[in-house]
Amino acid sequence: MRHTKLLSTLLLALCGLGIAHPAAAEMSAREIMQAVEDRDDGDNRVADMTMMLIDKNGDNRTRSIRSYDKEKGEDKQRIMFFLSPADVKDTAFLTYDYDAYEADDDQWLYLPALRKSKRIASSDKSGSFMGSDFSYSDMTRKNLDAYDFKTLKEDEVRGSKVWMIESLPKSKEEIEETGYEKSILFVRQDNFVVVRAVHWVKDGGRLKYLDVTKLEQIDGVWTILEMTMTTKKGKATLHKTELSFANVKYNQELDEQMFTVRRLEKGL
Repeated sequence: MRHTKLLSTLLLALCGLGIAHPAAAEMSAREIMQAVEDRDDGDNRVADMTMMLIDKNGDNRTRSIRSYDKEKGEDKQRIMFFLSPADVKDTAFLTYDYDAYEADDDQWLYLPALRKSKRIASSDKSGSFMGSDFSYSDMTRKNLDAYDFKTLKEDEVRGSKVWMIESLPKSKEEIEETGYEKSILFVRQDNFVVVRAVHWVKDGGRLKYLDVTKLEQIDGVWTILEMTMTTKKGKATLHKTELSFANVKYNQELDEQMFTVRRLEKGL
């Protein structure tokens, strides 16, 4: 359970009012990351997503997706339906993101060509999600107890003050599942949103750069509306994924039956 929910909510409220709270300056890197996890990210959310895949030559492919998110106690559930183009239409993805750190998150991918759902094994979660620069592991929260965190320094991203947090997996198992040997996270001090990150990929000498390019409040919830993930080797860009979100609505009526393998295979 999240014992610091009340503290982080209070800090967010104070930061939103522009009040410098002493506790914020004294937070450890682990406490900052706990506040990131505990921040209000809304419930019963519906959104339209656009995923653009850009190769090293600048050629791109665009995919349209409808996404539904629901909180079930401390757990989170998400289902995504690919609407277009034709080669991915009716593909669907379901995630059960468990709050209990000892529980392994469940993920399923439905491929219409095979007419069956495939459960994503832990050993496959570092793989590319639908050809993008995001991995299956990127689609869920991380187990904070599986990492060592260190505050490197304070900086600014697009005019907002951030903490730079070093994140190091404690075990080889975590590295294998996420595919990352190390990460640097840029956490905004006023709202505890990770707005930039650099991930050291386990194999191939590659780096992945996350950048949140548009962030707004919707119904009081800080909401990412545009973000990119770029894979580089040295100075060369190997691939890039742009995600944008539109028609984001919270507090919608979402039946629990929406978040089942049966619905995954049935489609919208």
